Amino acid sequence: MPSAIEQIVDVYVRLKNRRGLDELMMRRQRLAVDLKSRSGYDFSLPIGQIDEEIAIIEAGLSRLKAGDVAATDDGRPI
Repeated sequence: MPSAIEQIVDVYVRLKNRRGLDELMMRRQRLAVDLKSRSGYDFSLPIGQIDEEIAIIEAGLSRLKAGDVAATDDGRPI
């Protein structure tokens, strides 16, 4: 069974919503930077999970690019 992030990315790819994927990526990257800058607790497990999610989002972006899909900012095909 696909994870939640895989399902979300699949929907964005099906809808050709690059903007949504870009925003999802930015949120995950900001969260990773924030967790990596903290101390006093071992954040390696959540950081690892976020890194996996970033890889899934990158794969979704590659699928959009490989399909040579043109999309508007709101995800609707041109």
